[in-house]
Amino acid sequence: MTSADNIRLVVLTPQKTLFEGLVEKVELPGTKGRFMVLKNHAPLISSLAEGRIAFTSAGVDECVDIRSGFVEIAYNDVIVCVEL
Repeated sequence: MTSADNIRLVVLTPQKTLFEGLVEKVELPGTKGRFMVLKNHAPLISSLAEGRIAFTSAGVDECVDIRSGFVEIAYNDVIVCVEL
């Protein structure tokens, strides 16, 4: 998979950046249920519930447990602001 096949994920807390990089997919705990973001996902803003953000970067599965947050998805950028 080339970088053109990926989306950019940024996971932020009020204190620091937890992750910034290219990923193949990201799964988020939306307040209305879990959902997955792949390349060319429709633009979206959603609140996040307590749960796990799971993503695949360079073939490696990673995750971050959160208490709450928000996500903005637009133009293959996924920006997530969370409370741990």
